Amino acid sequence: MNPAEVYKAAMGELSPMIETLTRLVAIESPSTDPEGINRLCDLLAAGFSRFGLEVERMPVPSAGDLLCVRWDRGEPQIMILGHLDTVWPLGTLKGRPVRIEGDRFFGPGSLDMKAGLTIAMHAVGMMKTLGLKPSHPLTFFFTPLEETGGLAYRGALEAEAKRSRWVFDLEPAYPGGAVKTERAGVARLRLVAHGRAAHAGIDPRSGINANVELAHQILRLHAMSDHDRGRTVNVGFMEGGTRPNVVPARAEALIDIRFREESDGERVLARIRKLEPALEGSRLEVSGGISCPPLERNSKVVELYRRARGFSAAMGIDLPEASTGGGSEACLAAALGIPVLDGLGADGDGAHAEHEHVVLSSLPKRVALLIALLTQP
Repeated sequence: MNPAEVYKAAMGELSPMIETLTRLVAIESPSTDPEGINRLCDLLAAGFSRFGLEVERMPVPSAGDLLCVRWDRGEPQIMILGHLDTVWPLGTLKGRPVRIEGDRFFGPGSLDMKAGLTIAMHAVGMMKTLGLKPSHPLTFFFTPLEETGGLAYRGALEAEAKRSRWVFDLEPAYPGGAVKTERAGVARLRLVAHGRAAHAGIDPRSGINANVELAHQILRLHAMSDHDRGRTVNVGFMEGGTRPNVVPARAEALIDIRFREESDGERVLARIRKLEPALEGSRLEVSGGISCPPLERNSKVVELYRRARGFSAAMGIDLPEASTGGGSEACLAAALGIPVLDGLGADGDGAHAEHEHVVLSSLPKRVALLIALLTQP
């Protein structure tokens, strides 16, 4: 069955897709609420089980379960990534209930990424209905802590990725429908400036002002950004001192670093760790490191993107590509050298924002595209 025929069939399933998305959004599942995530797991596990797939739930300490769904076993497999958690606290839905305006579906967590979970469910359902079989064994890997950095299950994710020919991530599309062939890596650092306390009025010269030291370092950090290279160094938080009449002995800053290439990230981290104090007698302390590697746009990623674009063209749909500064769990697979295609979820806008919404007409498109990627040899 060619992609155009699958897309035509998928367009006839839009109403059930909207119903599924509505049910998923109705279950609030912030990263910090294991109970909500497990209720979402219950719904998804029941749905995939009805299709005859093997369902496994993995407990994650201090979090909701990780859901692993398999259609056959073997290597190489295709791994489909998604996440169960959202950034929205419990009670958000009461103040911002689901609403549909034309082709837009509004609701907290709808785009990021309940729509991606909807696409996975309906892709499997349509494959079963149409008698289509995957070209490789499939593993759907849905995680509970993506929004906070799921280090608790990183080893399990990487183990599944190593068994995979391709990894597809159902994160939202770039606004306009582009898939993501490049993502920035992320590093998080803490910089502490140590000075010496003194009375600001009686004996200021005997003190070393940690706030002043930190101010010097922040200017140096800011100068390390290189937007042409896709590198940003942002001091997003700073604090220091205790009282106005005390020369502060300690100040600290939290630093967010984004980079397109891991080697560039390592270089800037090395520069930061070698920073020298500006004030005589002060001392600097740096901690932290890379929390998420980049998804680099290499030949393997480009080849996989061209494959997807060919399927999309057969459906009569353009499929652009985009680069983004945000990290995702797909980056962990990409760092292992596995071909990755990200942003295969729904089109829309406002992820993590109050105007978060899904473009409903994108759901059948993405379902049909995912089916093509999973079934075509």
